[in-house]
Formats: sequence, structure tokens, C-alpha cells
Amino acid sequence: MRLSINIDHVATLRNARGGTVPDPVGAALIAERAGADGIVCHLREDRRHIRDVDVVRLRKIITTKLDLEMAATPEIIRIALQVKPDLVTLVPEKRVELTTVGGLDVVRLKRPLKKTISRFHDKGIPVSLFIDPVRDQIQTAKEIDSDMIEIHTGEYANARTERSRNRHLERIHAMAVFARKLGLGVNAGHGLDYDNMKPVAKIREIEEVSIGHAVIVRAVFVGLEEAVREMLELLKEK
Repeated sequence: MRLSINIDHVATLRNARGGTVPDPVGAALIAERAGADGIVCHLREDRRHIRDVDVVRLRKIITTKLDLEMAATPEIIRIALQVKPDLVTLVPEKRVELTTVGGLDVVRLKRPLKKTISRFHDKGIPVSLFIDPVRDQIQTAKEIDSDMIEIHTGEYANARTERSRNRHLERIHAMAVFARKLGLGVNAGHGLDYDNMKPVAKIREIEEVSIGHAVIVRAVFVGLEEAVREMLELLKEK
């Protein structure tokens, strides 16, 4: 299983005081050096963390994979088409939320999403859809030519009982199997950390996990390079 590191919270810390430090691009290079397979950043409409210049610099500097998370809005689509990341992950976005809550409603947004995916494909950019582990959403993702999905693991991560956690894990597993049978690539992310990662890592159909907050929090105590390596070790222990 591959590991991509989301560097948004490095930018959040930078923006809290202004200035240029800590540099999210520098953090991306450290994560790569530690063995990360890719870098994720979310260019939000309100630019609360990652900024346009960060995305441009990341595209020029990193040597693994750049996954640009984004809402399918005209401005952000235009920027993404110019930058040409290795992967675009379309996510829902609300200005009042602290972090992304829930997956895209692909069924409801089928027509506009299909057009957006087509625009990226015309430029040779693959597309992933961040969705809940729900059969109809996955089926529709396939119908509109998405290359892959990223399964929203938030409900699993936030479950307060073992019974609830296992129920959500079983659903994630079943929907990962379903997506792979349809020919979709399968990633997963949201709320995953050093304590809840292992059961997800055992799901063979999931090819990659995207982790940000937990790794950056751990980095406060042990440094970013060590934090990434510790997460990679957990993935190997599955």
C-alpha cells in the first residue's frame, strides 16, 4: 500500500503568523525523503492553507506524485488545468467546515462532474472522486469515467465503539472490492492515524492512503521525517 502525505496543515501553521515559515514545499521534500509515495494538497477557494504559489512550486519541485484536492469550481479547475498535477481529487467543499466532511454526492452531481472529468482527461490528467463507501456513488463514479475513487474513512475513524468501527470497516472493505471489480483504482483517507490505520492497511483492494493531520501532529514531537517513517512502518506491518 502506498502512502501520500497531505501538507495542508503545514501551510495552516505558516498562515497563522504570516511570513514564509514553515514552508509546505519544504515539508513535501522531507516527506519524499522519508519514503512517501506522493504529496497531497487542497487548494481551497478561501485559500485558508495552501496557496496558488505553493501548488506551482510543488509541481516544479517534488519528484513523486502531486495529488491536487479541489472543489469543481471554475476558478480552481482553471488553475488545475494550468498546473497539471499528476492526479486531481475532486472533493466537496464548504467554507464553514474545519475539514472536509463527507464525500461528494456523485449521483446528484453526475452531469457537471462528468463534464469536469472530461476536461481533465482532455489534458491527460487522471481524476479521483472523494466519496463515501456507498454502492450507488461508486457505480456512478464509474459511469462518468472517473479513473479512481478515494473512499472517505471519516466515519470509521470517528467511531466510538468497536462494534461501530468494525461495521464501518466492513463497509469500506466491501465497497473497495466492488470498486476494483468495476475497474476503478481505490485510495482511502480522512481521519486515519497511527492507532486506526492497520485494519485499513489490510484491505488489499486499497492501493493508497492519504494522511495529513495525524502525521503533522506526530511531527511536532518527533520531526516530520520520523513521523512519515513511523507511518510507513505501520503499513509494512499489516
